[in-house]
Amino acid sequence: MEHLPRYEFQKCVARYHGDYQQKGFSCWEQFLAMGFAQFTYRESLRDIEACLRSVSGKLYHMGFRGKVARSTLADANESRDWRIFADFAQVLISIARPLYAGDPIGVDLDASLYALDSTTIDLCLSLFPWARFRQHKAAVKLHTVLDLRGNIPTFIGITDGKVHDVKMLDEILPEAGAFYVMDRGYIDFERLFVFTLSAAFFVVRTKENVVLERRYSHEVDKSSGVRSDHTVILTAVNSVKAYPDAMRRVSYLDLETQKRFKFLTNNFVLPALTIARIYKSRWPVELFFKWIKQHLRIKAFYGTSENAVKTQIWT
Repeated sequence: MEHLPRYEFQKCVARYHGDYQQKGFSCWEQFLAMGFAQFTYRESLRDIEACLRSVSGKLYHMGFRGKVARSTLADANESRDWRIFADFAQVLISIARPLYAGDPIGVDLDASLYALDSTTIDLCLSLFPWARFRQHKAAVKLHTVLDLRGNIPTFIGITDGKVHDVKMLDEILPEAGAFYVMDRGYIDFERLFVFTLSAAFFVVRTKENVVLERRYSHEVDKSSGVRSDHTVILTAVNSVKAYPDAMRRVSYLDLETQKRFKFLTNNFVLPALTIARIYKSRWPVELFFKWIKQHLRIKAFYGTSENAVKTQIWT
């Protein structure tokens, strides 16, 4: 925990009055207890309490100023604003990203490259009724924008399971000149046009029912797997209103799996093969979600309220 900037953490606490009228158990102690639970894979609040009490002689040197009671920790998780930990996570992300700014991303690209995706964390409906997902199921969704240089998340949104992926595009401020890679769940032409207006680029896998009209065809090297490279426009009335500009459609055949992919992008400069490789490079976001579910304590939650769940995910 010595690596964490305590001063920045206290600024986040002050922003949301986290320690207001708190004498016995500060936000920092709550963060230490939740961090301990993550590092040592604790199963429950009782488990956290028992383990910390078994090493009571070391607690003061760790930063605890008193005994950690499970009821106190439960109350802190229920009542203290989860945004304290969300803001502190952004501080840590801003420290970590420059360390990996020179990492290769497997594509010949000088610009920033981000992958957008979401994963679902299943919950018990009787314990988490606020997160109703289906008739007999509850869930929260973790919406993530992953910087593919270093595979560090730059944006995380936690919603209930019913919120559609595409709505997260409203929360993102596109970075001029950067590339955003998305699956077909993010096709919404009005929202995609915001990327074009912001001078950012998107590469998104297209759906079968998107009606397009070809304007120009460009030569391609079919031995590379690229099957076509077209300049297209939307023809459906509502789609044209939402996205009046031309787009580029690249068709690509994966020579190993014999699967055909079609991508839409607003970048007309890069070679068609690079566009296909950019989409292929989004795979680390899937690995990021897999890593989270395998290594972090988010299968069992220490509290059942929305605030407690978000606090645990952010810590």
